[in-house]
Amino acid sequence: MLLPISVAYLAVVIIWSTTPLGIVWSSETVHPTLAVLMRMIIAIVPGVAIMKFAKIKLPLSAQALKIYGYSCVGVFGGMLFSYLSAQYLSSGLMSLIFGLSPLLSGLLAQKILAEPKFSKTKILALTVALAGLAVVCFDSIALNEDSVVGIGLILLGVFFFSISGVMVKSVEIDIHPLATTIGALTFSVPLFALAWFFVDGTLPYQQWKVRSILAILYLGIFGSLVGFLAYFFILQKLRASTVALITMMTPVFALCLGAMLNNEPVSLHLLLGALLVMCGLALYQWGGKVTLKQPKVG
Repeated sequence: MLLPISVAYLAVVIIWSTTPLGIVWSSETVHPTLAVLMRMIIAIVPGVAIMKFAKIKLPLSAQALKIYGYSCVGVFGGMLFSYLSAQYLSSGLMSLIFGLSPLLSGLLAQKILAEPKFSKTKILALTVALAGLAVVCFDSIALNEDSVVGIGLILLGVFFFSISGVMVKSVEIDIHPLATTIGALTFSVPLFALAWFFVDGTLPYQQWKVRSILAILYLGIFGSLVGFLAYFFILQKLRASTVALITMMTPVFALCLGAMLNNEPVSLHLLLGALLVMCGLALYQWGGKVTLKQPKVG
């Protein structure tokens, strides 16, 4: 079982590292609401086919419907606001802000899962990470006034993604990860369709460029189907904090990819802010363990 979990974990790291750039590219010539709708449709069609071929049932019990609904909160809310923010932010900055989800998940878990309140170490970690976010945000706003809109949108996406992961962990059910994926996508697609209809509602396919279409295809197959499948799989097998650790690694890769493949600027303030965010996340994950290992005095 260790190997499948490791492979799924690595797949999520790679996919999440490339997803922000894919979102930016897919939204270049396709409206964000339509791009994310197309992505989800592309994911659900082969997903249903695989379920039928592998004879995987889609449970419709109350607990199953609850987990689909909770998962949909992260899929719809997290993705919609991420796509909308791509009009204002670089892919690296989007990934960096999403890296704060472990901290927000921890705060939400206190209310939803009745987990213990933050220790002094975790409060310090939260302070350091937020200081890093402030450095990054002020620098981005100084470079581009529209960034404040993008930052607000991506923070909404982080909130929905974080609360979804915590709520999913509150449901005790033995369900195949692919069933969870397809269930969440089934709940999400109508919502994405409504969002596209009311926000844009047009289909100017003459303006679409190859890079946007290829990005949508990549995100549909890997970002949604494979990515969600792997994510829900490890979410069932590992602790929420361990899964959230992925968001510590992906911003670094996303920043590098954005700079190399999309010529995104990487300023000194961005690097400093990113370093503070990473230090805050590292302190959040391991600070308490280091403290516990210190020898007692007297």
